[in-house]
Amino acid sequence: MKRLSILLIILLLTNTESKAEEHAIDELLNGFHAAAANSDFDDYFSRFARGGVFLGTDASERWNVKAFKDYAEPAFSTGKGWRYVVEDRNLESVPGLDVVWFDEILTNATLGRCRGTGVIVREEGDWKIAHYSLTLLIPNDIAGSVGKQSMLADGLETP
Repeated sequence: MKRLSILLIILLLTNTESKAEEHAIDELLNGFHAAAANSDFDDYFSRFARGGVFLGTDASERWNVKAFKDYAEPAFSTGKGWRYVVEDRNLESVPGLDVVWFDEILTNATLGRCRGTGVIVREEGDWKIAHYSLTLLIPNDIAGSVGKQSMLADGLETP
């Protein structure tokens, strides 16, 4: 009976810790999106890990944090950040590792539905975004048409 009680206490503490970590990661990502929407440059970029990377929707958009700051600063300084509303988010991890990967479905007034994916790491006790990738969600029934347009724009196909 004593062993069962100890096991139940350990499971309860582990579950409580897991929920607290999940909440902290949701706060990190929700704050990331809120800072972008509010053009809060310092808050937005404080959420990236050292050596962090952001991948945008264009093939040319692979930025380390410094390059991404250079790209974003003009928009943020004029109050023209970007707003993505989270519809759904999934978090995955391996117990005992300070690494979490995620995917989230987002909506944006210009781009429609998008997917953000990434990796979060614990850095000096805080969760930080090490890698974030934003992609467009293209329904399968129009994917071929969009693919052709993309190839034309990239010069990979002639009209």
